[in-house]
Amino acid sequence: MKNLGLILIIVGALLLIICALIPAAGDLADQNWYTWGSFILIIAGLITHIVVNKKVDTTA
Repeated sequence: MKNLGLILIIVGALLLIICALIPAAGDLADQNWYTWGSFILIIAGLITHIVVNKKVDTTA
């Protein structure tokens, strides 16, 4: 649970890398969906990381 935010950030970054390096991935769907999906995953991961670690530090 403590690493959930970091996992979301990594998945978002990997989605951007896959979209950039594999031309077929960009042809399957509009590249804006990959960009927005990555953006949402990275921001959600950042917020999750901050909230979870703040709660873990205050309760410990």
